[in-house]
Amino acid sequence: MTAQVRILVADDHPIVRDGLTAVLSTQPDFQVVGEAGSGNEVARLVEEMRPDVVLLDLQMPDGDGVEALTQMRESNPDVRVIVFTAFDTDERILAAVQAGAKGYLLKGTPREQIFDAIRVVHSGGSLLQPIIASKLLQQISHSSDSHAATRPVTPREHEVLTLMTRGMQNKEIAADLGISVRTVKFHVTSILGKMNANNRTEAVSVAVQRGLIQI
Repeated sequence: MTAQVRILVADDHPIVRDGLTAVLSTQPDFQVVGEAGSGNEVARLVEEMRPDVVLLDLQMPDGDGVEALTQMRESNPDVRVIVFTAFDTDERILAAVQAGAKGYLLKGTPREQIFDAIRVVHSGGSLLQPIIASKLLQQISHSSDSHAATRPVTPREHEVLTLMTRGMQNKEIAADLGISVRTVKFHVTSILGKMNANNRTEAVSVAVQRGLIQI
């Protein structure tokens, strides 16, 4: 039997938390292990419960969602966070991605897309809705113009980048390319440096903006 994805729902509105919990509970591979209504509470519950995935709103009392995300990543680097919010401003999106968010969904997203996002992120991938990805690319373009691709990616790094766009984990990339996981990690680190990116999601976004790869 496939292990369940342990999920923590964080939103300051009880009715939203109740609704998300009810919807997520319809999936046999999902288990909602807790709910949080503030930034401090979600950081504490992540440390206590060690969920696999956190659905996080950005509008949170006692510290906003980005602050909570940063705290969560410090105490539990393996936690995978999907921002689920009404905010679609470029600054908030970029701040969340830079803080380590693996996904960014707007409220009103169809439930099937939420389910898919949780499964993709839990398996090691990243997911941004097209409208969010577009806004992020526009924001990144302003900061990456001064970092034009003076250090081109190698053919192997291009292959790794292409597989990263599919949300593949290092182990899956290694198997697909016939190289070791350690070598994949080396290439990913090099790619992050060349893209001037803080994480894989941002690296893929910069690569797309530069025309190095296509989604």
